Formats: sequence, C-alpha cells, structure tokens
Amino acid sequence: MRAFSVLIADDHELARIGVATVLASSGLYETCGEAFDGRITVEMFLRLKPDLVVLDVGLPTLNGIDAARRILSSNPRQCILVFTEVDSEYAMRKALETGVRGYVLKSDPVSDLLTAAHELVHGRTFFTSRMTEILLALATTELHEQTLSNREREIMQLLVEGNSTTQIAKLLSLSPKTVDTHRSNLRRKLQIKSTADLVVYAVRNEIVRIPELRFAVQSSPENWDLSNQHFVLP
Repeated sequence: MRAFSVLIADDHELARIGVATVLASSGLYETCGEAFDGRITVEMFLRLKPDLVVLDVGLPTLNGIDAARRILSSNPRQCILVFTEVDSEYAMRKALETGVRGYVLKSDPVSDLLTAAHELVHGRTFFTSRMTEILLALATTELHEQTLSNREREIMQLLVEGNSTTQIAKLLSLSPKTVDTHRSNLRRKLQIKSTADLVVYAVRNEIVRIPELRFAVQSSPENWDLSNQHFVLP
C-alpha cells in the first residue's frame, strides 16, 4: 500500500523532525515537504498536493488558521491536522469554523497524533477532549464578536510582526493606499487607537504568538514588556 504523503508546517525545526519521525514510525506516512511559515505552507501545498497537512497555529507571516483556510478554499476535502501548543478557545473555535477536522495539542500523548492522522486520512475527524468541550459550548451559546475579513486578519498579522505599509503592499500585491484602508478598517472595527492595542488584540486572540514578534518601535519604556518582548507606540 502506498504511504500517505504529509506536509509538515512548524516554525521550529525540532518540532517538524519530531512529527515526521512519529508518523514515519507507523510505516504509513512519508513526509513530502516541510515549511516554516504560513505562506510557504500554502505554496507547497498547491505544488505537492499532500494527503495530509500537519500545521501549527503560530506560523509567521500567515498564521496556521488562515493558512488552513486558504488550503481548504482550494480543496475543501483536504485533510488538515492542527498540531500546536496553543490551548486557546478562540484558536480552536476558528479552526472549527475554517473546516479543520483534527486538532491535537503538543502536550497530548504521542498516540493522539498517530490516531488523529489515521482518522483524518480515512475521512473521519479527531478532536481531543478539550476540543470536544469547545464544540459543546458552541452548540449551547451564541457567540458575539466583531468579524474581521480574511484580508484584515492577514494584514493585522503582518503589521504586528513589524512590516511597514510598503512591505505589506509588496508582499500582498496591493497598493499602499489599499493597505492603509484596511488598517483604518481594523482600528474602526476593533475600536483600537494604537499599534500597541493592536498587538495586544492579536496576541490575545492567537493571531500571532509573542515569540514571533520581532520588532520594537519607540515609546516610553513603561508601556510594554511582555516575556522580554517590547511593544511600543509608533
């Protein structure tokens, strides 16, 4: 029987090696590619067409949830397994809304990773007990939140990661004026007045993770110092 091809996306090389090793140990999977950021993940998916995509939530330049959304827009039946340390109700809920059918935490037993992969490639779903709790909550509560467009979330991530309007425009093939319009819409929808507030929103809602923030702009020193990452107003 042909081994299932797997694309693994994680910004940590050790994590990618670990996933590849665990899956290969079953004799049923073969890694066809590895990616370290969300945009490269989507590009590699379109080129390689793997049977299974295993990705982290906290990918740079395009987070895992939005990368999954793009992949599923290309192939709604694609098997995607989120394998992450992000134990966040928001991230889990967004994964479900995107159409992801498997979500495993890196703190879960190794057997869960293998079981999830097996279930997904055979057309089923796999969620840990934590995700099941989210599913039940979704079934019994009405969610109220300001909806951002896919493009607005994308631009938010790039802004928070320290990219300028010009850099974002070039990366997304947009005009600087269009990027500025999206920035204005973001602040209006979220009632955010500063870049620092935007950073806090993005971190709290798992659009980015603190380790991916690689920038510092000038401000009074008392403003931000989160896990040795300094956030300042423009």
